[in-house]
Amino acid sequence: MSLYVLFLHISHRSRPRSIPVTKASCITSRVLCKTSGADLVEVRLDTLKRFNPRQDLEVLIRKCPLPTLFTYRPKWEGGQYEGDENSRRDALRLAMELGADYVDIELKVAHEFINSIHGRKPEKFKVIVSSHNYQNTPSVEDLGNLVVSIQATGADIVKIATTALEITDVARIFQITVHSQVSSVPVIGLVMGERGLISRILCPKFSGYLTFGSLEPGIVSAPGQPTIKDLLNLYNFRQLGPDTKVFGVIGKPVSHSKSPHLYNEAFKSVGFNGVYVHLLVDDIAKFFHTYSAADFAGFSCTIPHKEAALKCCDEVSPVAKSIGAVNCIIRRPSDGKLFGYNTDCVGAISAIEDGLRDLHKISSTSGSPLAGKLFVVIGAGGAGKALAYGAKEKGARVVIANRTYARARELADAVGGDALSLADLNNFHPENGMILANTTSIGMQPKVDETPISKHALKYYSLVFDAIYTPKITRLLREAQESGATIVTGLEMFIGQAYEQFERFTGLPAPKELFKQFISNLQ
Repeated sequence: MSLYVLFLHISHRSRPRSIPVTKASCITSRVLCKTSGADLVEVRLDTLKRFNPRQDLEVLIRKCPLPTLFTYRPKWEGGQYEGDENSRRDALRLAMELGADYVDIELKVAHEFINSIHGRKPEKFKVIVSSHNYQNTPSVEDLGNLVVSIQATGADIVKIATTALEITDVARIFQITVHSQVSSVPVIGLVMGERGLISRILCPKFSGYLTFGSLEPGIVSAPGQPTIKDLLNLYNFRQLGPDTKVFGVIGKPVSHSKSPHLYNEAFKSVGFNGVYVHLLVDDIAKFFHTYSAADFAGFSCTIPHKEAALKCCDEVSPVAKSIGAVNCIIRRPSDGKLFGYNTDCVGAISAIEDGLRDLHKISSTSGSPLAGKLFVVIGAGGAGKALAYGAKEKGARVVIANRTYARARELADAVGGDALSLADLNNFHPENGMILANTTSIGMQPKVDETPISKHALKYYSLVFDAIYTPKITRLLREAQESGATIVTGLEMFIGQAYEQFERFTGLPAPKELFKQFISNLQ
């Protein structure tokens, strides 16, 4: 079984040019690496502003509390070094002689470099031979041939880094690392970019030799690199292995989602062997076809895939079928079939009902406070359908407002409600005390200054709900509160629907106190 090694990369690429990087700053960073939980440290020599090989390498190796990997990446392989090639390789050979544990050398020059150290190589010293593709991820056949080419150089460790154009590209790297575990030469397989993030997180599951984490957000050696803090604390990297079940939130965009923070903490609290990740998906049908193994066990689904996801399911719950959208998908282990559910409806409607009961001091035993209310839903997508369906079920009179009137009309007809275009919403106030529910992404980070309705129109609403929870208080909610309305945040819906999802993911009762603590920490 391969040793799963966690590397922590030190790069000063993101520092202002006016601040020179020194040996002292490198040593300080490397001490931080040890205290943060790294196993080894990579030093990118090509990012240093001033570099005296003999003097600096000796100090860096001697003062480092962790094993060291030195990389001196040339411009032609995506690095910053533009100097003499012989001097570059001399520096890496010197690092070996001074006691470095690893060096990284590019495939293009690996044969010559490895031949030059033949007979001089210390027993503990390892050469990583790397190949970087900044355009795409080749076919499995081409990747397999690349591994053979790298092994033929005499590499101790193979490293392949490709670029994800789609998240499905990562599956090819997983195939390579899993099949290469029978080889005596370990393989590092990483896919760059946000769509490739899972290659970095799931490498222990798919037999990758190591992953890279940065010390600070934004200071990275390759696009999509997570921090060591997130690898260890958010994704519980040390606990991941071949039997770990994979869950995730499917969306576009998706990096804003707090779901990995919630579910990974909950998995850890109950001792469940699962990991929950961000899944930036362009084509959801292709995603499910590619990641069809039982270990990809369950998914949350967000904008814009909730309706398309329903069509990918083999079976859907009656509620999800009525709504026409799913936000939770479970893969049955016995046959791999996908089952779709909609937990948005219960989560959102329950939060809105609680808000109305608090506003009117109504007991929970006196029926739904939504009965008879005029309930305006902004948006006709998956979440809009869930809210419209749920409000109608509770006896509300439903109105759908959407940028495209035809879609508003279609949803209104489906639930027995009325429709109007979003442009007409500011002038729509047939009565006071209405309920407003925004289910669109208008006002979500980073476009936090946007709002779907003008402030002057909010005085006609007694309660305003926004499904967005990043930020927690959107411009819509802030202006609604200033106008005298009760507000309900997207966090309440998020937690309400998450209870059911957690139980479907794990078969265990949701740790509700932990979920409530999670909300309070986001306040």
